[in-house]
Amino acid sequence: MGIDHLSEFKIEEQNKAYEGATFEVGNQSFRSRRAKKTPKKLGYFVAFWEKDENRKNQPYDYESAPDKLIITIFDQDKIGQFVFPKSILADKNSLTNKKKRGKMALRLYPDWIKGLNKTAAETQRWQHSYFIDLTNTWDLDFLDKLYFG
Repeated sequence: MGIDHLSEFKIEEQNKAYEGATFEVGNQSFRSRRAKKTPKKLGYFVAFWEKDENRKNQPYDYESAPDKLIITIFDQDKIGQFVFPKSILADKNSLTNKKKRGKMALRLYPDWIKGLNKTAAETQRWQHSYFIDLTNTWDLDFLDKLYFG
């Protein structure tokens, strides 16, 4: 794996409810969150935003965003992670850029969720490429690709 050493670890106070943090490993920067299961809708929810100079919540900006967003899910006996490169977050309009305002949250659908409506199933399909189920086994090559590829 491409693990060097962890540095620049910082808790993100504004996203403490989602265990928000930023850190670097080698020459890659990461933002990390823990998703929450939603009681009335299938899937999980995670917030990621920052305060602007007026202390108002705003989506993260593409230019200042870390290289990857890691979202971890713990759900009873299931564990998984999404590792999204900032390029895919930009493509999915989750980060603010010169043309469009980003989002301040995401709904996530790990592979173990079944019976989704059409829109949620489409979201799950694109998210699948960035998800690893860590419940029983760890595919180290795929983990390395997600984190450092």
